[in-house]
Parts: sequence; C-alpha cells; structure tokens
Amino acid sequence: MTLGRARPYNLIQMPRIKSAKKALRQNIRRYNRNIERQKKLKGVIKEYKKTLAAGNKEEIKKQLSLVYKTLDKMAKVDLIKPGKANRLKSRLSKKIASTS
Repeated sequence: MTLGRARPYNLIQMPRIKSAKKALRQNIRRYNRNIERQKKLKGVIKEYKKTLAAGNKEEIKKQLSLVYKTLDKMAKVDLIKPGKANRLKSRLSKKIASTS
C-alpha cells in the first residue's frame, strides 16, 4: 500500500481489520486530494492578486472568473464552507474597484 503524503499519526499502528485498512486507504486518498485542492485554490487566488497588481483589466476579469469558478467548486466539494467562498468572492471583487 503506497501511503503518499499521509499524516504520520495515522501510521503509529497499522490497522489489522480489513475495513480499517480500507478506511485508512480512503483517508489517505482524501487527504492527498484535499491538499491538492487547497494548493490549487491558493494558486488561483495568488495569480489573481498578481494580475491585479499588474493592472490589465481584460486579464483581471478572466482571472476573477476563474477564481469564482474555483471557489464555487471548492465550496461544492466541502473544502471550504459556502459562506467563506462568498466572502472571498466579495472581497476579491472589491479589490478591482480599489485599483481603478
């Protein structure tokens, strides 16, 4: 069983029961998937902020659309709560007005 980037406390004692082994595999898979999603979200927001600093209006609108899409997706898969997604969308869209 490949463990990927599993948290070390999962490996203190390997499970013996078949269902517990499967649960560990699922937890590791979900953990790695969530880490990738968090990286993607942070990357998209960081890219948007860079574009915002550059000041290209066309590119800013494209990036904002991508940020909205990513935030909505992450809220849908329960990586973040819907309220947080809405709050981030609001705050990030307000930044456009402050750069104008």
